[in-house]
Amino acid sequence: MMRFLAWGAVLFGALFFVLPLLGMTEFSLSMRRGVYSLDAYRSVLADPQFAATLGYSVVMALVTIAFGVLLVVPTAYWVRLRMPELRPWIEFITLLPLVIPAIVIVFGYIRLYNTSSFLPLTGTTMGTNVLLMFGYATLALPYMYRAVDTGLRTIDVVTLTEAAQSLGAGWATILAKVMLPNVLVAVLSGAFLTFAIVMGEFTMAALLNRPAFGPYLQIVGANKAYEPSALAVIAFVITWGCMGLIQLVTRFQKHNRVAR
Repeated sequence: MMRFLAWGAVLFGALFFVLPLLGMTEFSLSMRRGVYSLDAYRSVLADPQFAATLGYSVVMALVTIAFGVLLVVPTAYWVRLRMPELRPWIEFITLLPLVIPAIVIVFGYIRLYNTSSFLPLTGTTMGTNVLLMFGYATLALPYMYRAVDTGLRTIDVVTLTEAAQSLGAGWATILAKVMLPNVLVAVLSGAFLTFAIVMGEFTMAALLNRPAFGPYLQIVGANKAYEPSALAVIAFVITWGCMGLIQLVTRFQKHNRVAR
């Protein structure tokens, strides 16, 4: 009986998520009356703004990932190595973006870094892009930190550090050539989650007036009928592509460990 209920719950959950996706996909193919077609997708792909906003968000995602790795990996490593008593506080800080709405964060940024402040980042395009990158990194911090911290938990950080130091390695060498390769799967997991967050984020990009993919989705959704569904399908494919890459990287890493 319990097994039947468990499979029933799984089936209900699958239908709850799959049926809306199927309906959205079917609607995106119905732009031409009476027949399924890819007209909505052709219309989206032919729009110059699609390529421009998608390219902008991809670049911002890559920059955010690089910044997040440079920030999180040394921090998580040092906390686990030298300051384990601070782990609860660090975990609490990294959880704050989950409970503080993005709109609050971005309004705080605008208030602190407007053209009349001591650091007028919003006064230039580059400054606004940097501010948006910081915002993206803040939103992705809970996922990136936990991914890296989980990866560090699976290895003996102290022993590896002492072995590297006995061979004359400095801190930069230890991080780049010892720690990072051992937590590469965890870092990539956090990176793909960060990529998915950046590609779908709307609030910060819209309020900072940047040409990102999220605001473009909203603009298309407010003015057209079938193209928003096609864009949603494309965004869904991108997100699940990132999740699939996480699985592939994880399996590849496990296969290499078994082979060794």
